[in-house]
Amino acid sequence: MQLSKQEVLDKANAASKNTLMETLDIEIVDYGDDFLVARMPVNSRVYQPDGVLHGGATAALIESVGSFASHIFLDIENKFVRGLEITANHLKSVKSGYVYAKATFLHKGRTTQLLDVRVTDDDDNLISIGRLSTITLPKNK
Repeated sequence: MQLSKQEVLDKANAASKNTLMETLDIEIVDYGDDFLVARMPVNSRVYQPDGVLHGGATAALIESVGSFASHIFLDIENKFVRGLEITANHLKSVKSGYVYAKATFLHKGRTTQLLDVRVTDDDDNLISIGRLSTITLPKNK
């Protein structure tokens, strides 16, 4: 039985309970054959002291959406995903609304994956660009 798109999104978001993703209110909102999109509200919970989006919160969004993208396209019954390396370049500040992170595969290997993650605001302005490499490992049973 294949799940509908909404069922996959619901299942992904349910997996975020009691995690950093829930703390930051990160929500998976869309996916396709080679991408995944998440959003995060910009408010005082993710601010720097001067009232703009914290780069660390943006990096957490980048790693979350990239790792979830690798995870969602793998055999999760027998494998798990871990981040290996993350880079983030912050280009513009944001004070309110949402930021959206779209993770796209540059390499989708059996063991390693490389993703490009673009973070935009509500007006589709580019806020940050990230790169995430992940590794897929077998679960010990």
